[in-house]
Amino acid sequence: MTEVLFYHLQNMSLESVLPPLLEKSLERGWRVVVQSTSPERTEALDAHLWTYSDDSFLPHATWRAVDAEDQPIILSVEEGNPNRAHVRFLIDNAALPADSGSYDRLVLVFNGDDADALTAARAVWTDSKARGFEVTYWQADERGRWQRRQ
Repeated sequence: MTEVLFYHLQNMSLESVLPPLLEKSLERGWRVVVQSTSPERTEALDAHLWTYSDDSFLPHATWRAVDAEDQPIILSVEEGNPNRAHVRFLIDNAALPADSGSYDRLVLVFNGDDADALTAARAVWTDSKARGFEVTYWQADERGRWQRRQ
């Protein structure tokens, strides 16, 4: 069954949160797609993932890469699953893809300070429940550690 995790960002940026979540996915042997809603955002994330840390490396490419099927992480604006990912991250209010049920895990990362993002996250929550997916809500504590909330 597909699991949908909702990560509520408050006082933190996607750029600080996404790399550790991607690292954990790779540690588990999962392939990943990160879906944004604009090519500009995807290009900015591509540049960020190459430089976010001096002592870490996240192998990735954009959906435009000729060898996308071989990449452990693909950054995309499209719904496809070019690398046969197990996990799909949805950022910038990206909607659930048509093939949502084919993933082990969908991770919606949304900005809690953005009214549009909150509205979109609530709609995805409702849609996910209606599809029978298991949904969980995560929020960072005062130390920045993710805690499952009810």
